[in-house]
Amino acid sequence: MARLAGRARGRPVTAGAAARVRLTEDVAALVRDAVARRAPLRVAGRGQWLDAGPPTAPSTPLALDALAGIIAYTPGDLTLTARAGTTLADIAAATAEHDQWLTLDPFGSDDGTIGATVATASAGPLGHAFGTPRDAVLGLEVVTGEGAIIRTGGRVVKNVAGFDLTRLFTGSWGTLGVITEVTVRLRARPEVDETWVIALPHDAALAAACRAAREAAIAPMAVEVVDAELASRLGLGGRTSLLVRLAGAAASLRAQRDALRPLGDAAAAPTTVWHALRTIEPPGSTTLRLSHLPDRIADTWRLAQPPEHQRPLVLRHATPSRGIVRVIAGPGAEDAVTSLALAAATNCTLIPERAPATLWSAAAQRMPNAKLAARLRRTFDPAAVLNPAGGSPPAPRA
Repeated sequence: MARLAGRARGRPVTAGAAARVRLTEDVAALVRDAVARRAPLRVAGRGQWLDAGPPTAPSTPLALDALAGIIAYTPGDLTLTARAGTTLADIAAATAEHDQWLTLDPFGSDDGTIGATVATASAGPLGHAFGTPRDAVLGLEVVTGEGAIIRTGGRVVKNVAGFDLTRLFTGSWGTLGVITEVTVRLRARPEVDETWVIALPHDAALAAACRAAREAAIAPMAVEVVDAELASRLGLGGRTSLLVRLAGAAASLRAQRDALRPLGDAAAAPTTVWHALRTIEPPGSTTLRLSHLPDRIADTWRLAQPPEHQRPLVLRHATPSRGIVRVIAGPGAEDAVTSLALAAATNCTLIPERAPATLWSAAAQRMPNAKLAARLRRTFDPAAVLNPAGGSPPAPRA
């Protein structure tokens, strides 16, 4: 049965220097006004990720936290539509009543919004089995940089093929339009959800362990590598380890547990370890991603290794199936990790998440789609009023 949230009538509310909106029409009006005055806007959800992404020029904040609420939820269709300011926690609470869930687990807390998750294309360990936001989002409502309200995709799982604007806006960091509404596909929650940790004897064993996990007769929801420092902070011991999240029917899980044996001695870990991993970043950290082909994960892991004296300040974890190694540098290790990343980028792809402006500039120069991104931006935001670049023009996030 569909569940609808009424649309409250109201005007934009200005709080200090920030403009807060409650309706899509308010967003469109503010954007048109910004174009007329040539006054750029900094799109923000709840303002938690403003230190992430490409640097932006000084702008008036456009807060979307009041543009919140679930508009439609049809459990039988496994689809849900919510306004951009709706938190992931609110979506999780609503879907849990029907033993369903949204399989997006971006790094950070569940107080983050669905709009920010889609705008930044942020994905966590569940991306191993369920993909990224581009795989979960069925449709969007967007206000372009000219103040036009457009809809992409739809509210059903099957959509007519065509130019995929939904995927274009997903991961564009608010540079092509302001996402105001999101429709996502949901999944049924598994009967059993359990996590196993397998300690590796040394980093050199990583390639063999990842290969064995890939070839094992298991269908994990997530497979993640954590380095010794991170494993220690998560309460998993002090060795580089493989985290494997299994789910399904109870009978299936027994067979999958047996299939883990060739990987090494597996010990049970609490499922809460995944939330701890998502929220491990300390305030003010520098966070980078290095990526290459999945079968090169051991090489990428080695390239991401910080100098020995900096290791207590640096955390590493990897999603082998996606070829991604994520590096988190706490205060005091930023310069060392920045130098490491620039050196490693000659052999793999560097994607900053939270980083100094100088590193973003260097990364932008390596983006092969930068020219295409600039042309797209001129099409959807010709006056460059949405998240104007403070350095090189940002490209849509892969």
